Order: sequence, then structure tokens, then C-alpha cells
Amino acid sequence: MIFKNCTFFNENFEKEFGDIEIENGKIKEIGFLGEGRDMSGLILIPGFIDVHIHGCGGGDASDASAESLDKMTMELCRHGVTSFCPTSMTLGRDTLIKIVKTIKDYKSPKAKIAGINLEGPFIAMAKKGAQNPDYVRAGTVEEFEELYSAGGEKIKLITIAPEAFDSEEFISTVSKKCTVSVGHSCADAEECKKAFDLGARQVTHLFNAMTPMTHREAGIVGTALDDERVMCEIICDGGHICPTVLRNAFDILGEDRAVVISDSMRGAGLGEGEFELGGQPVFVKKNGKYAVLEDGTIAASISNIHQEFKNLISFGIDFKTALKSCTINPAKAIGEDKNIGSIQVGKCADLVFLDEELNIKEVYIDGILA
Repeated sequence: MIFKNCTFFNENFEKEFGDIEIENGKIKEIGFLGEGRDMSGLILIPGFIDVHIHGCGGGDASDASAESLDKMTMELCRHGVTSFCPTSMTLGRDTLIKIVKTIKDYKSPKAKIAGINLEGPFIAMAKKGAQNPDYVRAGTVEEFEELYSAGGEKIKLITIAPEAFDSEEFISTVSKKCTVSVGHSCADAEECKKAFDLGARQVTHLFNAMTPMTHREAGIVGTALDDERVMCEIICDGGHICPTVLRNAFDILGEDRAVVISDSMRGAGLGEGEFELGGQPVFVKKNGKYAVLEDGTIAASISNIHQEFKNLISFGIDFKTALKSCTINPAKAIGEDKNIGSIQVGKCADLVFLDEELNIKEVYIDGILA
């Protein structure tokens, strides 16, 4: 299959014009090729990647069911998300084992599973947010290894609070197998920097559920922004972080360190109502920007990466930075950038065609129309 007359963003995320040939689910050749389907007037970008998503479309990763994952994959592909990491909540050990085993064995009909994300359970009680306090506990290498094995070594991310337990051995060991992310944490700047020096390389939903940056203490926010080794997840729904703060964060992070996530829950795409997240009731109110607990605590987003991409453009983030933050940066964050995240010969043909208003026209996953 050949797509003709494509206006696309190449492996360096520079605008280019040409033809793209797809074969066996991969991008075979880019250039000026033979006859094919004319895609004039459309914009071609890599498929979006969401590395932190609990649920959407009525499904939730923590349900530990193929039916729920089906709902997620179908909803995600509608929004141009071609790869994602189903994300668990802070739950009991046996429940987490069941979740990772279900994800390991799942065969996706649409959006692909690029790995597993564990948000907790080794977090700080004071920064638990919407996580269930009954399951917050100290981390151990032994428990991680059991989960890692049960998930077929597909765990790509884990969120921990480094100050909440004796985490030195944990970070040093686990960071060799997956990305360790600092989040749901009360760590001060010194404790956060120590975690980065030990091998943590990411922060979970920057600004949310962590120590802030002030003029006398950098906290997790300031320490992460200041460290070139560290990537930062950011929820760009316009509610979790105000546009002014987003602009300042992107000015510091540049093109290569921001990872746009949805952090969405099962109610995403379903409108207002009462839903469940991590065993707790959460509510989506009319015209709300996110889901909340009964006491008003922000629980999760109801957005998607395509909407957040458009938000970033409207907030004043340049197109290239916004696009990289929704595609190649999340791919790098989970070590999958050799396979997905950009339009490049040899990579998966995960492609999204947009119109001039950035609305989705067609989505291809491994070269197949979704």
C-alpha cells in the first residue's frame, strides 16, 4: 500500500512532502514512489501514545478483564491513540498480579498495548490523591519481581514515593528493568535528587500529588524540571494544570522531556455520571474537566491524547514540541522508540491522518485501517 502526496512529519519531526509505502505492518519506504492513494490536503502524524491511562469508554485496566481492555482499545483508536500502557491503581498484591497477567495475555483488536504501568502501590499516604489508602504500602524488590514475572516482563513504568520507604535498593534494582517514576510523594529536593541519582528517570503527572517548587525549596517539581536526565508526565486537559503553568513547564522541558498523558478513567468518553476507580466512587459532573472523589479531590482525567494535543496548540505550545510530547517522547519513556513514535522506515505503520483543523480523518495501526 502506498500513500501518495503526504504532508507528514519525518523522523526529525520536520514537515516533509512525499509518498509512504507500507508493507507487513511496517513503513517500507519514504520518497516519491509509484501509484497509490492520494492523501492531498491531509496532515500525516505518528500515532499518539498514552503511557499512563487507567481506563476509558467504560473499561478500566484494574478490572483485570479482556472485555474492559476491549472497550479501552476501541475508544483509544477513535482518538488516534495507537499504543498505550494500561495503568493499574494502588491495589492489593493478588489483585495486581491478576491485572498484569490479564494484560500480558490480552490480544488487542485495535490500539496496541506497549507495556504495563503500575501507579503505586509504593507511595506516600499524604499524597495518595485518589489512590485507595487501604493498599498503600512500603515497596520491596521481592513484590516487584513477582509482579514483573507475572506480567511477562511487560512492566514498563512504576510510580513510587522514594521517601516513603527505604527505597535505595529498590530504585537501583528496579530501574534496570523498567522506568522508575517519582510521584504521589512528599519527597523534598534532596530526597528527589537522590532518587534520580539512583536511577529514577521520570516523574508522574508533574505538579499533581507531589511537593511543589517554592522560592526556598525546589521540591519534586523544581528538581525534576532542573534535571536533564528526567522526563515529566504532564496532563494537558486544561484542568489539572493551568495553561500559564503549562507554557512555563514546556519552556523549561523543551522538545524532548515532556510526556503528555491522559491519566483518564473509565468514564472518559461517556459524559457525566458516577463511576468507579480503584474501588472508590468517582464522579464526572456536567461540563467538568476531570473526575472527582465525593469530597471534590481530583481523581483522574476524562481527556485523551488527541484532545490534549489540540489543547497544547491552542495554549501556545509550538506544533513540533506538542507532537513530540504526544508521540516519540512517551515511546522513549518506555524504551519503545525503536518501534513506534515516529514516521521512519522500519517502524510500525501507526499513522494518523488529520485535516487542517487537526480533526482525525483516518487511523492506521500496523498499516491496517482502524
